[in-house]
Amino acid sequence: MSEAHSLSVNGQPQQLNEQEASQLAKELRQQLRNGNLPPSDADAIEKMVAGLGDPRGLMRLTFAESLGVVGKAAVPSLCRALSSHESVTVRRAAAKTLTLIEDPRALPVLLEALRGDPDPVVQGSVVGAMAAVGAEAIPLLLDVLIDPESTAMQLGLASWALAFVGARAPEALRDAAASDHAEIRCAAIAALGDQIQSLADDVAKALVVGALSDIDADVRAEAATLLGKLHDPDWAAPQLEPLLIDAVGQVRKNAALSLMKLRASGSIPSLQARLDQENQSDVQAVLSLAINQLSNEDA
Repeated sequence: MSEAHSLSVNGQPQQLNEQEASQLAKELRQQLRNGNLPPSDADAIEKMVAGLGDPRGLMRLTFAESLGVVGKAAVPSLCRALSSHESVTVRRAAAKTLTLIEDPRALPVLLEALRGDPDPVVQGSVVGAMAAVGAEAIPLLLDVLIDPESTAMQLGLASWALAFVGARAPEALRDAAASDHAEIRCAAIAALGDQIQSLADDVAKALVVGALSDIDADVRAEAATLLGKLHDPDWAAPQLEPLLIDAVGQVRKNAALSLMKLRASGSIPSLQARLDQENQSDVQAVLSLAINQLSNEDA
């Protein structure tokens, strides 16, 4: 007999061998083709969740799609699988399936998996599921950003999710940009670009301008970087030039790089004036690069 794919359900193991999984998947595919909903009783759901551990990718896809159609009734079983199943394949598939359902009830378990699951694929899938929920995920994502125990990967994933959610919940993202926590302000400013470009959000633009004088250098540096991505040199260059004399080298570098990306050749005199006074070698290199690039653009 082929290896079974097991799931503990309230202490009782639920198992499918390969033949059983194949038969169940065949039945589910037929139901979906006929436009019928898969069964949503507890036993049927647990069998489908157990099928998420099948070694065959197409089988796992069938079970995931079926659970996605079942929807909210499948969330408790998927959350149990995500939080406690010994198979990383099942945990990955459970997280991806929760992405399809977009149920806020899953958020605490998704957060726990982001913080505690050792598998990076699970962590990435979990953040995708959190982002799919929308604005209700933002407070949890912000908690990750200010948690000193968060890893670099967790911080990066949370920042990505915040940007994704922010496009659907602009007010929540604007609130985050005014947070008392520098880490949150930094992530929110980085995520405001889509709002400014897609929604022509003047409030978001004002927040970015305010961030250029933030007390925290990382926030100022992030705002300088964002201005370089907005393809609006007439507006951005005058905002960036004062940062060329910022007290922190990273901010000066980011400002120079953004002016270069914006092809702001009118800023060459400001860049040259800064270079004449600059004593930090890495900043000197960036200033020289920006001046040379812009001079070539202007030639």
